[in-house]
Amino acid sequence: MASSSLIKEFQSLLGAENVMTEEADRQVYAYDSAVLDPVIPELVVRPTTSEALGHAVRLCNENQLPLTVRGSGTNLSGGTIPSKKNGVVVVTNGLNKILEINTEDLYARVQPGAITAPFAQAVAEKGLFYPPDPGSQSVSTLGGNVAENAGGLRGLKYGVTKDYVMGVDFFDVNGQLIQSGGRTVKCVTGLNLPGLMVGSEGTLGVFNEITFKLIPPPQASQAMMAVFDSVDKASEAVSAIIAHKIVPCTLEFLDQFTIRTVEEFRHAGLPTEAKALLLIEVDGHPVQVEEEAEKVRDLCTKLGATQIQVAGTQAEKDAIWQARRDALPALARLKPTTVLEDATVPRSKIPAMIRAIGDIGTKYDLTIGTFGHAGDGNLHPTILTDRRDKAEFERVDQAIEEIFNTALDLGGTLSGEHGIGLAKRHFMAKEVTAATLNYSRKLKKALDPNEILNPGKIIGG
Repeated sequence: MASSSLIKEFQSLLGAENVMTEEADRQVYAYDSAVLDPVIPELVVRPTTSEALGHAVRLCNENQLPLTVRGSGTNLSGGTIPSKKNGVVVVTNGLNKILEINTEDLYARVQPGAITAPFAQAVAEKGLFYPPDPGSQSVSTLGGNVAENAGGLRGLKYGVTKDYVMGVDFFDVNGQLIQSGGRTVKCVTGLNLPGLMVGSEGTLGVFNEITFKLIPPPQASQAMMAVFDSVDKASEAVSAIIAHKIVPCTLEFLDQFTIRTVEEFRHAGLPTEAKALLLIEVDGHPVQVEEEAEKVRDLCTKLGATQIQVAGTQAEKDAIWQARRDALPALARLKPTTVLEDATVPRSKIPAMIRAIGDIGTKYDLTIGTFGHAGDGNLHPTILTDRRDKAEFERVDQAIEEIFNTALDLGGTLSGEHGIGLAKRHFMAKEVTAATLNYSRKLKKALDPNEILNPGKIIGG
């Protein structure tokens, strides 16, 4: 337990107003968006300067206090749930500045607590483009995006957060500032430490500043909604579009249950009799956009689309994407507990995975709405349940395990964009070798001998 003298030292270095010891304050940081038991931290600190952040890390290590960094707490894998013993939460919302948007060399520097959507908007106002757009972008932090290697709707064409990280400056466990990466397009100096830090979920260092690559925005785009009377036809259309070497910037899937739930929520005029929808957008040079949009429409029609609605105005385009962004909040209204997974398969296996999810829902008598980034194989089977119903929740656990097993059997992965955290650490041995886990644990032990940096996440321990 943190002694009164240690708390006073935190207060001296961070400011008394940035050290929270009252239970009512600490309760707020006991959980994140994963369906896991909350853990009340012993102490919550909120550095407002880089120097204070370094001091906080050093003090935690010197006193062997487990440290969990938290942005907005939107992650879905338990990555920001604090340690059960003497846990300290370091909140980054006091380090939320966009430090630079460089329009000559196309990069931006930010503090870890900067919010994703306002950053992307600020970049857009400079005539540039930051593509990663996680569903939680209106509240999620860029530090959290990097720690979890967040994805989003544009991942199919533009990749995920790791594809835009040029550098990460972070504090090691001793509170020393480590500089990694650079501001040049090419930078191969030394070990690829930015690559090591992306997706490390706060287990190897504490971010102080991040440098992101920016790109020019596409000149044109066209969005459309393809309606299908069969899930198989829709999923086969996804595979066909990719197989014909067309890479839309976004290619999303909604099953019938999700369509009807979104329509009840938004009243946007979605075709509720459809068995599945594909929401598709192509972008790039105007000529390329016109050509690819025509090919996509032809493919969808040949594969059984009963209707294709092309967005003619920005308002119609916004309506299409609002329908997709409404999927999770609409589903989450139906039951007290929402379990959102992100098992991911190779794109050619999407039809098999969608069929399997349907069979698993039937087998375990569970309501599962499925939507997601079908174009990159990243589906979000969303189980609606009530955690207080122990018998039903046992079936949920069994269904989740079977979903993961199926994804791995199809050559997929445990997570496409939400990370491993606490929720999936027990499944890691199914995807990687024992040697991989041992290597990762030796790396963690070397960099964090007292194992205070977000212990228990990804590889256990």
